[in-house]
Amino acid sequence: MRMIRFLMVGLCGLTLAASPAWAAAIQGDYLETRSADIYTGPCVANAEVGLVGDQAIVAWRIREGAWNGVKLDGLSVVGVAKASNTLGDPFHDPYPAKSVLIVDSKATAEQRVALQQFAQFMAQDLLKNIVKVEEAAIQLDMGSEHGVARLVAGNLAKIETRCLSEKDHLCGNEEVYYDPLTEVSHAMPAYAETDEFSGSGLGVNWKVHGKRSAFVGSFSQVPLVSMN
Repeated sequence: MRMIRFLMVGLCGLTLAASPAWAAAIQGDYLETRSADIYTGPCVANAEVGLVGDQAIVAWRIREGAWNGVKLDGLSVVGVAKASNTLGDPFHDPYPAKSVLIVDSKATAEQRVALQQFAQFMAQDLLKNIVKVEEAAIQLDMGSEHGVARLVAGNLAKIETRCLSEKDHLCGNEEVYYDPLTEVSHAMPAYAETDEFSGSGLGVNWKVHGKRSAFVGSFSQVPLVSMN
């Protein structure tokens, strides 16, 4: 059974979680890549499942908001994961996964803790088992065109995406085959020109070029508030 499809190329929208009117949301930009096509036809997806798609990078740039009472305006955090199987496969559990977290070098010690809590809340099982936390200068830029984005996290991770176009249709039956790995306000598939991880901790590095394997979007989430 195929997963429910909810995105079309060039279209944004689909609110997954609405914030109560009384709660100020933490919000910003989101970028994701993985090692399998997410915008693809069933024939290609079936050929890749179980073989690739077990590696992913997820990144957030917080425009404004706080987590557990800690302001995070202007900061970014990146999670890099190696799962046990193809992420998004409804027939085989890809977890547990190992992950490396990259926190913004501009963050204070308190903000680094909040960034980790935020990322683990948003990604759930994907970032549950963090084996290493790194600090790096993180630059996450969204282009003027939907689908265009660029991430540089020190010398550890790099992503460059562009909009999907008609030339990226290989079989004519393409659709959004896998949903985003985290909760988003809206997201659209994009073409990953570059998808790289050069760090340690996962037992694998990668440089992937030219896959229909990215999501570019935004998030808006009700923040946690300390009960202390």
